[in-house]
Amino acid sequence: MAEVLSDSLDLEALRSFVAVARLGTLAAAAEQRHRTVSALSMQIKRLEARLDTTLLIRGARGVTPTPNGEALLGEARELLRRHDGLVARISGRGLSGQVRFGMPEDYASRLVGRLLPDFLARHPDVVLEAVTAPSGELARRLERGELSLIVALDRPHRLSGGEPLWRSTPVWAGARELVLTADQPLPLALHPEDCPYRQLGVEALGAIDRPWHAVFTSTSIHAVETAVESGLAVSILERDRLTPAMRELGEAEGLPVLRGCEAQLHYGRQVSAASWPAVEALGELVKRQLGQRQ
Repeated sequence: MAEVLSDSLDLEALRSFVAVARLGTLAAAAEQRHRTVSALSMQIKRLEARLDTTLLIRGARGVTPTPNGEALLGEARELLRRHDGLVARISGRGLSGQVRFGMPEDYASRLVGRLLPDFLARHPDVVLEAVTAPSGELARRLERGELSLIVALDRPHRLSGGEPLWRSTPVWAGARELVLTADQPLPLALHPEDCPYRQLGVEALGAIDRPWHAVFTSTSIHAVETAVESGLAVSILERDRLTPAMRELGEAEGLPVLRGCEAQLHYGRQVSAASWPAVEALGELVKRQLGQRQ
């Protein structure tokens, strides 16, 4: 007779716990897991009894993990990832499903150049759809269920529950030979309204009552950079995107200090159960390769 360890954890209960913690409500997790709310609640209670701790705080707006729940969440995700990988390798069945991934264009070269090809090489049966858009648009598309996961800055449309990846370093950028005059409105090259850096710059200029006008507006980061290099306008760029034809501007030119943003990983709440393992696998790859980047 096979020995059953009394302190072993139920993997399906762990899957339900991860789903509840991610989605924020028992009802949403039960729908994704194809279980009743009562059955899923019982799984969580048994898991709490097994670990002799409270994992979730239940409130009027849903549930949130306790400190012990947060600790288990990270470990559970890694355990399930390793378990599912083992099963896939031994059985010959890899991950499948559809993953719709959104990212800002500024970071697309890092993601498309190495991370996404690596992901597809590991999981060739996954249908991947990757799109670029400003962070504000990505956040709204995630909320509408159009995307499975996104990397986005925490402005201008804030989402709760994101996993931090890195801090951005926005700077004022101008052509190397650019000369600014304080008595004229600042000429700017900007992205549309959904861009976090546009919001940062406009707010900073408003705080010091510095007049400005948009000389050039484009969704393309490369077009904005060309406008800066040519001396047409000043813009707000990530510091590591400055080219030899640009220089960082600041207080000497009468420009205010810019606050940074946080790049975060967000998962959608309408991902199907069949696609969720692939979505989480891409999320884990993003965190390993891009998390805490300096």
